[in-house]
Amino acid sequence: MMVSKNWNQADDERSFEPYPSNGICAKLGDKWTAQVIWHLSRASGRRLRFSALKSGIDGITQRMLTLTLRNLERDGLVIRHYFPEVPPRVEYELTDMGTELLRAMERVNAWIWDNLPRIEESRRNYDQADR
Repeated sequence: MMVSKNWNQADDERSFEPYPSNGICAKLGDKWTAQVIWHLSRASGRRLRFSALKSGIDGITQRMLTLTLRNLERDGLVIRHYFPEVPPRVEYELTDMGTELLRAMERVNAWIWDNLPRIEESRRNYDQADR
């Protein structure tokens, strides 16, 4: 069953309602998804080989990169290109939907940068408070 929520221009009071049962919100908050999407967005020629992704993302294991790419491919955010050469070559690229997601992530990132001083101040105040 596919559920979608339509937003109208006149809907000034949009309420954020995460849709946890589909796993998208959780996936975007995991340790590797944003990094993989970002690295693919910076690829010259719009594609990267698995090995280039692995070497470009500090700390990611082969297994975690494989799982992350499979999940992104399953969700339609990444395309996997297989070339039956010796040795086989596999390249990945963002789909149009993956690029749209990147734009949304850029807006969240801009919000973080705009609010980082206030967040850090709040953390300091919280950590210094007697509890």
